[in-house]
Amino acid sequence: MDETDRKILNILQRDFPVEAEPFRRIGEKVSLSEVEVLRRIGKLKDEGIIRRIGAVFDTKKLGYVSTLCAAEVPAEAINNFVDVVNSYTGVTHNYRRNHRYNIWFTLIASRDDEIGKILGEIEDKTGISGILDMRATKKFKIDATFDM
Repeated sequence: MDETDRKILNILQRDFPVEAEPFRRIGEKVSLSEVEVLRRIGKLKDEGIIRRIGAVFDTKKLGYVSTLCAAEVPAEAINNFVDVVNSYTGVTHNYRRNHRYNIWFTLIASRDDEIGKILGEIEDKTGISGILDMRATKKFKIDATFDM
């Protein structure tokens, strides 16, 4: 990853152009063609640096429910657990922490009961039980960005 990739990542996080040709506009900002911007983004995705590109919405205002989840996953089961968790479209973040509960993820669904159903499916598919379901009672921030 070079300095241009870092600039592209910053634009994707903070200043994504909402227009007909967003990647052309990003290219103009970093002095590259649209094709080259898309090639670089594809490479960053292939390398696992980018998981997805998407908007951040206020899920509650849209009528959805969300939760922060944590699981205690043995080292040898982490890859499978993460693959299963990431297979759900409602998962927006998934990360590893140096803690007893070492895998954390956020989950969004259209109804409360759907959250429980999905967490049950994840437990059944992975054999990892006791996933913590920590619903927010107060909102403190709306997003997370990382200065590249």
